[in-house]
Amino acid sequence: MLQEVVAHTVYVRDELNKPALDDRVLAVIGKVPRHEFVPIELKSYAYANVPLPIGYGKTISQPFIVALMTDLLDVQPHDTVLEIGTGLGYQAAILAELAAKVYSIEIVDELAALARKRLTRLGYTNVEMCVNDGYHGWAERAPFDKLMVTAAPDLIPPPLINQLKAGGKMVIPAGLSDSQQLMLVEKDEAGRVSTKEILAVRFTSLEHDDQPQVS
Repeated sequence: MLQEVVAHTVYVRDELNKPALDDRVLAVIGKVPRHEFVPIELKSYAYANVPLPIGYGKTISQPFIVALMTDLLDVQPHDTVLEIGTGLGYQAAILAELAAKVYSIEIVDELAALARKRLTRLGYTNVEMCVNDGYHGWAERAPFDKLMVTAAPDLIPPPLINQLKAGGKMVIPAGLSDSQQLMLVEKDEAGRVSTKEILAVRFTSLEHDDQPQVS
């Protein structure tokens, strides 16, 4: 799988404007057992460089995309990270290997329960989860050094920008289903926000209600 991730990075290096991904990220991709985070009937495909369905209309992202988004986020050992869209917990496990604390929100109760079991069994004690509407973030735990969104809203949600610390970064796919872009959002020390398009992508849409839910 790692070889495929590296090869894919080389293939799109001109778009990424970088020749390779961070060695720390690649090491974690090689360490975390992806087969623990896919449905049992798909375990034979766990290490293929493809997204896989996990039920409820959701997917586990392609390993290259997981690696790229993690690389862009530049997670440091002292960071507190918010993830929107836990799924079965694979990306949360990747982030937990790199960060001090990971908060993760999943809107589907059943997926959240399955993710908790997997993360607990594998010893990821620095991940805290809730079932909620990720569009609104997690105000009670904010602000965050880094923020990752694994489903695509049409536009970047203002609550997520507000919950990002000065000097922080967010990686998020955004746009309509046929025109999504992976975006890097950065907030400078003065609180000014900049966005950069990284790569055309296709993610499931970010589900959200009109009103924030109670965590």
